Amino acid sequence: MRKLFFVGLIAVMVASCKSRSGNLTGVLGRPVYQPEIPMGMIYIPSGSYSMGQNDQDVPFLHQSRSKTVSVQAFYMDQTEITNNEYRQFVYWVRDSIAREKIYIGLSEDEDAAEYINYQDRYFNEGSLEFEDFDPSNRDENREMFALNWDRVFDYEDKRNEEIMPLLADMYYPQPERFYKRREIDTRKLNFKYFWIDLREAARRGRIDIVPNGYNNQGDLISNNHRQLNTPPHPFTEEPQGMDLDMGVFNKKGQNNAIRGHENRQRFIIDEQINVYPDTLCWVRDFTYSFHDPMTNMYFWHPGYDNYPIVGITWVQAKAFSIWRTQLLNSWLQAMGELYVNDFRLPTESEWERGARGDLAQSAYPWGGPYIRNEAGCFLGNFKPMRGRYFEDGGFHTVKAFSYNPNGWGLYCMAGNVAEWCETAYDESMYEFSNDLNTEYRYDAMDWDPPSMKRKVLRGGSWKDIGYYLQNGTRNYEYQDTAKSYIGFRNVMTHIGRGGKNFSAEGSEDIESDIELR
Repeated sequence: MRKLFFVGLIAVMVASCKSRSGNLTGVLGRPVYQPEIPMGMIYIPSGSYSMGQNDQDVPFLHQSRSKTVSVQAFYMDQTEITNNEYRQFVYWVRDSIAREKIYIGLSEDEDAAEYINYQDRYFNEGSLEFEDFDPSNRDENREMFALNWDRVFDYEDKRNEEIMPLLADMYYPQPERFYKRREIDTRKLNFKYFWIDLREAARRGRIDIVPNGYNNQGDLISNNHRQLNTPPHPFTEEPQGMDLDMGVFNKKGQNNAIRGHENRQRFIIDEQINVYPDTLCWVRDFTYSFHDPMTNMYFWHPGYDNYPIVGITWVQAKAFSIWRTQLLNSWLQAMGELYVNDFRLPTESEWERGARGDLAQSAYPWGGPYIRNEAGCFLGNFKPMRGRYFEDGGFHTVKAFSYNPNGWGLYCMAGNVAEWCETAYDESMYEFSNDLNTEYRYDAMDWDPPSMKRKVLRGGSWKDIGYYLQNGTRNYEYQDTAKSYIGFRNVMTHIGRGGKNFSAEGSEDIESDIELR
């Protein structure tokens, strides 16, 4: 009896520790965040530096101006995205389409039991019974099945007579086949994705006023507060920039001015894009030049696995970043962890911060004013001398981890392939941009002039002269073009203070959180 009393007393004490105390303690039970560097990335701490060319603007092009900027801490890919890494994205899209086709085809089969048997092969195994499956309700059935990524899909297994006919339209038709090879039609590899237009959502629109002078809460509004709705969008015929009046009037007639968007669905942008790289860019980029072998082999052959991906437009690079984010978030959700910041293209200021390697006034990522080392060897992959391409050790591109890394540990920040940045290109950006996380963005429409579709390129490439390898040199390309000398790498904003000592990031906060709880 006495033991039961002590057990009960301890239980009461433990319960009292978790009960409300009347004090401000924050939300209890939330997991403590521990910073962790994403795989394949390097931590770049917060800091300020002089952005732009270190030399004078001799030709007065307004592109060599320098500006002191401050950049928030972020993670950056140690190398450019390689063919093998991007191929994972392409294969994911391919396998998703194939599994959906299998689902649709088998769900139309009259024998539901046969379909359930295929569940273990192509979909995650669940607690489904025969009576749970209704062939007539495809949408409801689809919610029960998640794609099974643990089982490798064999597209060459012709023995599977039930499955292969369902995937017939994923291959090139007979007239388009070369020597009767069954190859996936890359034109079918379309990726559907979504992103949130935060800058558009941050804009304030007009208040949506209901008839008869009342707001959305039913409170009477005087004519002085009434505003007309904005005109509808010319294509969707939906009001643009409309705000929801969430404020409430008190007895004096004061409104607390709380506002929200009428429908946030218009800020969630849905897109669809073909993910296969433009392998013909090798032929298209160079007139009177032989690049057929690179077109035929560069993207898919294992010999080029660790070479940087090329032939990717700016939009495709953004789609890859969104896919990579959802790939990680899906795993974090399955593990019961919190989401982290999105993978994305670097801003121009972030890219230059990473390229400089925490060295002030350095012309190149390796720090010195010269493009050779003491032994006379070139330090990057570019167009040396008068076109003697192989003098630097590479003819076209080289492996993404070639040459020595810079001060942060980043490879090929100069040469190999030029890299897409998130930033829209404008010659006077240094003059009007903010000095805090400097950035300029513009979402170009299809009908915009070409000058509005320019995106910043940094780092120079294997076919460029040494000037473009400098940290402060700016260049651009159009967002809907793919080149054999342009690739990209991802960044992710760090959560925390962003100090230089990453091992101390979050440690003090975590200790105080533990003491508080």
